[in-house]
Formats: sequence, structure tokens, C-alpha cells
Amino acid sequence: MTGSLFKMDIRGRDGQALKDKWDNGTQIKTYLGLATTGFPNMFMITGPESPSVLSNMPVSIEQHVEWIGDCIEYLHDNNIAVFEADQESEDNWSKHCREVAESTLYVKTESWYTGANIKGKPQGFPIYVGGVGNYREICDEVAIKGYEGFVLSED
Repeated sequence: MTGSLFKMDIRGRDGQALKDKWDNGTQIKTYLGLATTGFPNMFMITGPESPSVLSNMPVSIEQHVEWIGDCIEYLHDNNIAVFEADQESEDNWSKHCREVAESTLYVKTESWYTGANIKGKPQGFPIYVGGVGNYREICDEVAIKGYEGFVLSED
């Protein structure tokens, strides 16, 4: 879930590395698995805390690409130059993801889902297990409400 993002050495505000923000995988937090605070204008497709790997990947990829495309169009039409996940929304989404996952067996065993397949990697479960349909509805509602949970600004 994080390996390819960490390998790109993505840097956010003040040069912060994504790997450092997420403490090398122990403190992963996103908003909808699409964005993360401190990394303006960075969209993730099937990122951590999205349904991604527990879904039919082409379906999840398509949903993310369409949502991001619509969002970019909205930003352009409204002269918005900066789009970033709100800290409170990110915290709440991550908490929700953990709570939903705790009701499953996924978090009770070691697997590649938890990072156990990589020696020395901190283990966690950064996947939204609430279902693709529910997830799509949540994302659509965020967009309908003018991208609620995101900070939008002209500069």
C-alpha cells in the first residue's frame, strides 16, 4: 500500500517526506484514501485507506480517476489553485477506517494486508473495509458538498 509511494520520495509542505509523515508506515492517515494533509494538490489512486486491494481493482481505479477528474474540473471552474485534505477530516476518516476494520478478522492475523510479508515493516491495516458501494456514496457526498473535508484556496 505504501511501497511505491515511498519509493517516489514524495515531498509535501516544507519538504516533508511522505514516508516521514506516515512514520514509515506506522501512522498512515489519509482522507478517503485520495489525499493527505500537508501534501497539497496530491491525489492518490487506490491509496491507503481506500477499498482498493479488497475490491475489483479496475472498478476502484475507475471510481478514483472519475472522482479526481471531476474534482480537477471543479477546481479549474472555481479558480481554486490549492486542494488539500483537512486535518480533522483526515483524522476522522482514519479513525473510521480502523473502527470498521476492527470488526473483521483481517486485523487479527499476519498477512500482506498488514505488511507482515516484508521483514521489519511496521504492521497495520490501511484499507477501508466498508465496501466499494458505501465508499463511492461517501466520496460522491463529499463532492456534492463542494469537496467537504478539503481545504480549497485560490493560492
